[in-house]
Amino acid sequence: MTTFLDKIGMPRALTWGFLGVMLFMVGDGVEQTWLSKYVDGQGLDPALLFSVYGIMVALSSWLSGVVAETFGVKRTMLFGYVVYMVGMAGFAGIGMTNMDYTTLLVTYAFKGLGYPLFAYTFMVWITYRVEKSRLSSAQGWFWFVFTGGLNVLGAYYGVFAMQRFGVVSALFSSLVFASIGALFALWVNKCDDGNLFAANEKSDARQSSRFKELLSGLAIMKREPKVLMGGIVRIINTTSQFAFVVFMPLYLKDYGVDDTAWASIWGSIFMFNIIFNLIFGIVGDRFGWQRTIIWFGGVGCAVTVLLFYYSPAICNNFWFILLCGILWCIMLAGYVPLSALVPSLVEKDKGAAVSVLNLGAGLSTFVGPLLVGLLAGPIGYEGVAWVLAGLYVASAVMTHFITPPAGSLK
Repeated sequence: MTTFLDKIGMPRALTWGFLGVMLFMVGDGVEQTWLSKYVDGQGLDPALLFSVYGIMVALSSWLSGVVAETFGVKRTMLFGYVVYMVGMAGFAGIGMTNMDYTTLLVTYAFKGLGYPLFAYTFMVWITYRVEKSRLSSAQGWFWFVFTGGLNVLGAYYGVFAMQRFGVVSALFSSLVFASIGALFALWVNKCDDGNLFAANEKSDARQSSRFKELLSGLAIMKREPKVLMGGIVRIINTTSQFAFVVFMPLYLKDYGVDDTAWASIWGSIFMFNIIFNLIFGIVGDRFGWQRTIIWFGGVGCAVTVLLFYYSPAICNNFWFILLCGILWCIMLAGYVPLSALVPSLVEKDKGAAVSVLNLGAGLSTFVGPLLVGLLAGPIGYEGVAWVLAGLYVASAVMTHFITPPAGSLK
């Protein structure tokens, strides 16, 4: 009998796990809309804080699959949860209480190491238990709960908690969401975490294969320059997202946009991003992967990143700023076909090609804040916005040369 969950592509066996990931990511997103402005107000550098955090996120994202294969999915997710809890507790209880910058850097980096081990490892669990014919839909649901928790619910709740409970208490409340999320994902969720499609393989063989895949992910960037180029395009894809988190709250306060308004803008625009992630997957199959990335992703983001930046100067109205942000977030989704384009570049080592994209996704959390830290002083926030626009144009040019073998291009 076909159920409602079957119709919408949600794997029934993992339903509680999806809910757990969403709740965990709500906790992880508590501080994203206001931390930069708060740290800056204390006379500290938010760009460096977010850059160090991004390095750890990139490293953890890159290694999460290997750790999961070696120690098991549930153990890896549990380890990620514990690391996250220790990092966030130290960040809130010691770093933010004493406003000690060294402690802030160390503990926030530790937090960044934890969440990919929890969230991205769940993607491995999905791959283990979902038939290939339904895998794309299941992964789509993962990104729905991931982004919905982090950038939508986390943004709305975070500013509410900060204003209602105070900074330190709001940060500690994230531990409650993370704990409930872990409870649902690891204990209420009864789905087996074994690999349904490799049940007869020896464990040490699978581990060895996975480590070889990680190494091949490094080698493939040298052997297949187009894969490396695809990884660079993936970095550019969300670099503006993590740059905006750092400087837009500071920039918009000069136009009277407070934390509540900014959280409403940030949460609302990513609702559209979630929807258009699904839409551009379909558009890419029909319009062409390359063309979709070039025109909607590259060119679209180049235009809308500037439109979003200049929106308060053009018309300092909440709804106009929101509209410009929505357009930018829609165009971010134009890069969705990159996940199909890059693996199609190689007949073998497709997992290694995907790992390059995962690394690119993680590195964007580092590159965005780094650009702000390096460039905001010499050229200002306006200059940073133009650099981001230039990067998107460059990504469009690079994508033009990422052409898969004949017969696999769409």
